[in-house]
Amino acid sequence: MKKPIISPYLGLLLGIAAVSTASLLIRLAQVEAPSFVIAAGRLTIASLIIGLFAWSSIRVELPTQSRRTMLLLILAGFFLGLHFATWITSLEYTTVASSVVIVTTAPLWVAIFSPVILKEKITSWIVIGLIVSLAGSVIVGLNSACSLTSGQLVCQPLFAITSGRMFIGNILALLGAFLSAGYLIIGRSTRNSLSLSSYTVVVYSVAAIVLIFLVIITGQKITGFSTMTYLYIIALAVFPQLTGHSSFNWALKYLSAAVVSIALLGEPIGTVILSFLFLNESPTVLEIVGGLLILCGIIISSKSRSNQQVMAET
Repeated sequence: MKKPIISPYLGLLLGIAAVSTASLLIRLAQVEAPSFVIAAGRLTIASLIIGLFAWSSIRVELPTQSRRTMLLLILAGFFLGLHFATWITSLEYTTVASSVVIVTTAPLWVAIFSPVILKEKITSWIVIGLIVSLAGSVIVGLNSACSLTSGQLVCQPLFAITSGRMFIGNILALLGAFLSAGYLIIGRSTRNSLSLSSYTVVVYSVAAIVLIFLVIITGQKITGFSTMTYLYIIALAVFPQLTGHSSFNWALKYLSAAVVSIALLGEPIGTVILSFLFLNESPTVLEIVGGLLILCGIIISSKSRSNQQVMAET
């Protein structure tokens, strides 16, 4: 395998910074636009932009792929489209922190299924990093239901957390996490046979078609919004999608699906920082503690010996 120009871990850092803008941009766009329209616009614009620059490589690479590879690419796009449909809709029902934290539990499901599906060995470093990161995610998630009062953690009753709109939103975010895990596992199994541009064009295009279909069958309007709303959707395509997800897809060629998915747990940290800078929302003690644990988990998982061997082979 050819040695990458930059470190895959640097690519993951760029991806984390880019995807961290997603929930804020979505919330701003949801003031006027329905969730399915936002998701469809995001993937459609991203597909068109990549397609313009990657047309020559697509014409050369796609005809050489096996039917199995093409079916897997379509399945990955299907999962990605439904991931955005469920996760973006969840932001209508629950808090940004809860939604982001729950959807970033995807590494748990990747770690469970990738040894069976991909035959990838999950080392003790990855397991430890996963546990630490997930613990941090839970602490950040508690912020929406709990508070520190006089040094004591006070939480809402369980029935208040597991009922009503917040419960619906959390379930949608969890479903989004399952779909994200499937997308990452399939991506790991197909990335080595295609360039990044060809892979992303196919997968993003399929996801866009799935989302456009959802917009049509639900009868949602796509016109009549303000200029700013359309700019928010364009920004979603350029930053979280093209820059963020494409960085993760590129890293999948060099790192295991488990390590890449664990890096996704850095998104809540970025979201908290951006909320502070642009929405004047100061991070709470729980968010700071949870964020530090997530960061520690990512660092621990990067110590995996198997991934050091992968990098050495490149």
